[in-house]
Amino acid sequence: MRKFKYITIGGIQQKIFNLVIITIVLMIAVYTAVIMHQVNGLTGLVRDASDSQKRSITDISEQTMSAVLNSNLTQSTQMEAYIAEDVFGDAVRVVNVIADYTGKLFADPGAYPARAVSLPDKTKDGNISAQVLTEQGVNISDPAIKNKLGLIGNLSDLMTAVYADANVDSCYVALPDGAMLLVDDHSATKFDANGNIISIPIRERMWYTGAAETGKLYYTDVTTDLFTGEISIMCSLPVYRDGQLVAVVGADLFLNDVSNAVNSTARSGSFVCIVNNNGHVLFSPQTEGVFKVLPAGEAKDLRADENTLLADFVRDSLEKNTELRLIEVDGEPCYAVGSPIKNVGWTVISVVPKSLADQPAEAMLTDFNDIQSKAENTFTKGISNAKATVMVLIAVVVVLTVTVAAMLSKRIVKPLEAITARVRSLGGEDLQFQMEDTFRTGDEIEVLAESFAMLSAKTLEYISTVRQVTAEKERIGAELSLATRIQADMLPNIYPAFPDRPEFDIFASMAPAKEVGGDFYDFFLVDDDHLCVFIADVSGKGVPAALFMMASMIILANNAQMGKSPAQILNDTNSAICANNREEMFVTVWMGILEISTGKLTAANAGHEYPIIKLPGGKYELIKDKHGFVIGGMDGARYKEYELQLTPGSKLFLYTDGVPEATSGDKELFGTERMLEALNASPDVSPKETLEGMRKAVDGFVLDAEQFDDLTMVCLEYTGKKNRDDLIQDTVNPDVIE
Repeated sequence: MRKFKYITIGGIQQKIFNLVIITIVLMIAVYTAVIMHQVNGLTGLVRDASDSQKRSITDISEQTMSAVLNSNLTQSTQMEAYIAEDVFGDAVRVVNVIADYTGKLFADPGAYPARAVSLPDKTKDGNISAQVLTEQGVNISDPAIKNKLGLIGNLSDLMTAVYADANVDSCYVALPDGAMLLVDDHSATKFDANGNIISIPIRERMWYTGAAETGKLYYTDVTTDLFTGEISIMCSLPVYRDGQLVAVVGADLFLNDVSNAVNSTARSGSFVCIVNNNGHVLFSPQTEGVFKVLPAGEAKDLRADENTLLADFVRDSLEKNTELRLIEVDGEPCYAVGSPIKNVGWTVISVVPKSLADQPAEAMLTDFNDIQSKAENTFTKGISNAKATVMVLIAVVVVLTVTVAAMLSKRIVKPLEAITARVRSLGGEDLQFQMEDTFRTGDEIEVLAESFAMLSAKTLEYISTVRQVTAEKERIGAELSLATRIQADMLPNIYPAFPDRPEFDIFASMAPAKEVGGDFYDFFLVDDDHLCVFIADVSGKGVPAALFMMASMIILANNAQMGKSPAQILNDTNSAICANNREEMFVTVWMGILEISTGKLTAANAGHEYPIIKLPGGKYELIKDKHGFVIGGMDGARYKEYELQLTPGSKLFLYTDGVPEATSGDKELFGTERMLEALNASPDVSPKETLEGMRKAVDGFVLDAEQFDDLTMVCLEYTGKKNRDDLIQDTVNPDVIE
């Protein structure tokens, strides 16, 4: 950096000066660009205003027409659905009445006398009559069929009465044997050209199969009546006795009037149609497109149409009255309203092309096309005056900018240079930054100087604190390291532990979660024939747990060496610890005393994990022994002991909760099942190899996850072998010794 008059070239002063100049120049440039943009955009503004008016007219017209259509079209559609519902309701009432009486007949057939029924009679054409029809090959003289026909013959008067009163074209009761009783007034249609009675496949008709398969009221698609050729639908209902189908009751409804009414709705592209509960178009004036009527086998389910708006609309209209919706029908936008016919599960749909509704808006827009050209030259007269004004303002602003930039840059930079010089001088023992009058500017520069002063004071304080903490941490680290070694030395750690005792082999390990841990174990010979083994887990972690662990271990070992039983050892240890346990810590303990000569293991459990045993030729299994209360938890607690018989080849595995509760990075526990799987993966290896395999399985499960608890394990293998001298004596014949 170098000085040029009052400005430091390359310093903050020059940068502030440049910043002010650049800012003002950019403001002038932006202002000029805005003015020029406004001048050039005047014509566009007029055009945009005209377009906005057109959109407003279009939107208002569409909203108005939509409201009118929504009101009128919804009301008319719901009225048509109501009328259709009333028409179809007759068929439902007829079927329900006949089905109810049919159920009573079959519920107690012995209470009703057989009533004669007859075949169709041409002479009765035009009169209401009951007639028997059958499938090809069905013999109505068969006693079983004849009895059933005689039973349902009791329905003749009822069916004749409801037929005469209701708006149906026939009603009938069909038997699963292939015969039916039918009532109508056109008996002549039951004969073919040769004068023979027509046989019909009763059990193959849609009304029969549909009711039998669904087990409830069933409506067929629109079809042609088998006898008259009229357009009709069939309504049917199954009748059961003791869970068995005994009859299907049905009624025909001719739909010529409905079809004619629907076809008459086609006007200027709008129309009304009826869709059934399968999504098939039943009635429609359309001869092409999605709303064209097709045979049932070819009809498409509109609820599954690729046009999702259409499919959703049809699905909704089958369930409820819909509001006016805009959908696409055969590539053309259309308004549609639907209203369900509830008693048959169909819907009436009214469709109006959007182009019809948009015609008023298009007429109104035509009147506004001439307005646009009259507004384009409204603001052009002020352009010249605006340009002259801009040039004068630019000249004045440039002069003021240069003057103000020079003054501001000098005022701001001077105290900053002083702060910089003082900061550079800090070093060695001089680390204290003091406030000076030069720094007191009443703005952010003063705040910056105060921050430097506070930072330097905190830095000195922090350095002092760091020195103290470092010294304390080194002292604690040394003490923890010593405590770790002391704790490790207290536990048995020389193996083989009993090289001169081949009757058993034992191995143990402990990996604390912190520098020192709360788990411990011990094993020692009480006498030549008794081995004491125990494992324990102290509540808590770290140094407190380690201290409590040492005291507990000494008390347990001292009581055990007195020759007491496991239960008495735990009783006395609990009393000793509870006598002076103000910190309310506790320890879980499993203790066992093995009688080496017999393999009898006497054990007691004070709230510790279940032991695991493996018998010769078997697998490792949990021993779910009865737990006593934890040691130190309650004065006066009593503990019970139990016995296990170890045979040569048996193994005992003891552990603390750090093994099954080892946690992976996904917060999943290692668990007892995985622990047993790891043991049974190599059940016949030595105790040392057993513990190494378990630790490897745990490490492979938790991977890089942090160890939260101590991992302590003990494995005892009972071989039952005597010492070497006894073995030699047993195998040598005394008679050959000199």
